[in-house]
This record gives sequence, C-alpha cells and structure tokens, in this order.
Amino acid sequence: MPSITSALGVGSGIDINSMVTQLVAAEGKPAKNAIAAQQSSANTRLSGIGTLKSVLSSFQTAVRQLNDASLYQKNLVTSSDETVLKATAGLGSVSGTQSITVTQLAKAQKSIATTEFSGNADVVGTGTLTFALDSGSSFSLTLDSSNNTLAGLRSAINNASDNTGITASIISVDSTVNPGTTVSKLVLTGKETGANQSFTVDAGGDADLSRLSTSNAANFTTTAATDAILTIDGETATRSSNEISDVLQGVTLSLSKLGTSTIELKSDQESIKKSVDDFVSAYNSLTNTTKNLGKFGGTGATATGNGLLLGSSTLRIISSQIRQNTTGVVSSANGTYNSLAMIGVTVDKSGVMSLDSTVFQKALASSPTAVSDVFTSSNGVASRLSTKLTDYLSSGGMLDSQQTSLNQQLKALGDRTTAVQTRLDSYQATLTKQFTAMDLAVSKFQSTGAYLTKQFA
Repeated sequence: MPSITSALGVGSGIDINSMVTQLVAAEGKPAKNAIAAQQSSANTRLSGIGTLKSVLSSFQTAVRQLNDASLYQKNLVTSSDETVLKATAGLGSVSGTQSITVTQLAKAQKSIATTEFSGNADVVGTGTLTFALDSGSSFSLTLDSSNNTLAGLRSAINNASDNTGITASIISVDSTVNPGTTVSKLVLTGKETGANQSFTVDAGGDADLSRLSTSNAANFTTTAATDAILTIDGETATRSSNEISDVLQGVTLSLSKLGTSTIELKSDQESIKKSVDDFVSAYNSLTNTTKNLGKFGGTGATATGNGLLLGSSTLRIISSQIRQNTTGVVSSANGTYNSLAMIGVTVDKSGVMSLDSTVFQKALASSPTAVSDVFTSSNGVASRLSTKLTDYLSSGGMLDSQQTSLNQQLKALGDRTTAVQTRLDSYQATLTKQFTAMDLAVSKFQSTGAYLTKQFA
C-alpha cells in the first residue's frame, strides 16, 4: 500500500491521509468481510475434520485389536516346577493340564584331552587330523610349523570354514602326572546337543598326533552327547534339544533339570477383555466427539457455541454407519452368539456403550471361538467396522477428499484477498492524487482571492 506523505491540506485544511484511509477501508470492507467469513468457515470445517479423523484413527486401533483372530487363541501356561521346565504358550495351544517328567536332558559332547601340555606354545605335532560328526559333516586340518602348537591347533579348529559342529578351547588345570604344577589341556565341545551330534577325531596314522585320536578311549575324558527324553501323560518323547516345541501343540518347553512338573493351559481371558475394554472406551470417545462436532449451541445470550461440523452430512453419515455396524446382527457367526449385546456389550439410547463383565466372561468361558466369530468372522463387528474405517481414513477417501477441497478453497480465498488488496492500493493512489490536486487548486483560489481583496481595498 503506497504511503501518503501529506497530512493536512495546504489550501483546504482537510486531513487528506485520514479521509483517504477511511474511504479505502469503506470500499474494501464488504469484499474483505465476505472473504474472511468464508475463510473462517473453511478453517472451522478443516479443524473439525482433523478432530474427526483423529478420533476415528484411535477407534480404528481398538478395532484392529479385536479383528485379530489370534487374540482369541492365546493361552496362559503355568509350570508347577519351573526349575524342571518352563513353558510358553503360542497360537494353536489347547487348554488343559499335562504332567511332564524329564528323565534325560539333551547334552552336547565334551571331550577333554588327557595329554598334558606345559603351556599353549607347546608343539602338538605335525600331520593331518580329521574331525567327523555323526550328523554326516566332517573337516580336516593339516598341522605344520605355522599352526602345530596347542594354541595354533585351537585356532585352526575354530577358524576352519567347513567346521560346523565343534568348538575348541584350552583349560589350565592341576597336573595329575606331576602334582603341584599347572598344565594346559585341549577341550573339544559340540556346538549342538543331541545324540546325533557326537564327533570323533582321527589322526590318520600320524604318530605325533595319535594322542589326540578318539580311537583310543584313554586319550580323552568324554561326556557323551545325549538326547532329551521326557514322558508326557505316560508317553515317551525323545528330542535332540532342551527347547522343545513339537510335543504339545502351540507350546514350547524349556527343560532345565530332571524331575516332574505339571503344566496348565487356560484361555488368556484378561488380554481379550482388555481389548474389549479398549474398544468400549474408544467407541464412547468417538460418540462423544461426534456429538460435540455436530451440536447446535443455540442463539443469543444463552448460546454455548456450535460444533465445528454443525450441519455436516458427512458427520451424520459416519455416526450412523458406525452405530449400525457396531450394534447390528452378525450373520456370519456360527456359534451361540451373533451380536455384541449377546456377549455383554450394549449401547444405550444416548449412545453410550458399556460392558457387562459377568456376561462377557461367561460367554468367553463357554466358547472363545463363538466370541471370536462375533468380532472376526466375515460379517463380524470388527471386520465390517475395519472396512468402513479404512474407507473413511484412506488417502483419497471421504474425509481426505474434503480436506483437499477445503485447502483448495482457502488457497483461492487467499488469492482473492491479494486481488482485493491490489485493487484497494490502486484506489488509494487515485484518491490521494485527486485530493492532492484539489488541495492545490483550493490553495491557488485562496491566493487569488487574497490578492483581489487587497486590490479592491
């Protein structure tokens, strides 16, 4: 907007700056007020849609929890003696009680060489050692001056690229040959437990290495590789590991020591109920928010303020569809229950949802599958709500399209504001020029009048 340098007119005495400002303001007021009203309305709607999307998103999170069929298949498991075994329940586990006795733990083979070395730098010998596992794999090492010490042999075993089953280490212990001295011994340990993970060492006839051959039982003190053996309800199961997940469906057993433990599996009803509680809370939050967004605050002094989406047909459609899909009958339910009301979840006349815990727990104890059908079957409450919520919240969906339209409208209104201001700036410049010219003319007339008056006098 151009500045007005003159204040009071030289000839007229009029405050040209103030007059021009008032005239320009009066000229622009109708257009600016109209644009401002439209901007306020668009921003109000935009804020309302943002609030609606936020509460719908929270509701969607609660719906997704209930639409997960695995939620209703979870069991809690307890072990009467966790020092014997621990149990973890997963999908597919079945409620019940089983007695399990661990008669043998799975172990890896450990062989400690009886040959005593004075230290890690002692030479073991030269030649070839072949290591073979019962599982079928094997590897060979050739020892020469570069790796034929005790430490070199240990490193060669551990670093062998085709070694898949044996770990070598060195221990420093008291000598049994020369009491009072400390010696080093080679220890070979299987990487895996189970009877089929036993291994042998063959010196191939090399005399220097014969003391490391397992063909002579006296060369090593060996703890044999063994399988885990357990009995479950009187039946025997043998496995190569102490972590067992294929004896009881959906249950992983972690064996620790010999003994007996009773495990009990029961439905994880608390997790299911918590998800339903979250759903009820999210539904009530959504209902309360949509009521506030669409409320009529009245007129006059008693008005309490209108909702941000008062009169919105979109708000009415969403509110109606959410309630219908929540309270409607589930046609795809195959069990005893076919609605939320039948499992204790009801909505009163004011739209408030509540959960009767007694009714719900009874239904869950009777048939978790039937309860699951109410939510997750093809026409289940969570299934159909999930579809609707995706439609509302997806990119290009109902609400996203309205936000895009309102943002475009605000941009257009901004462009109109700029155009109006440009026109007013031009109008102000014109008025300033006209009033300045008038003031100069008046000043000349006054000078001429004063001259004539003086002459006539």
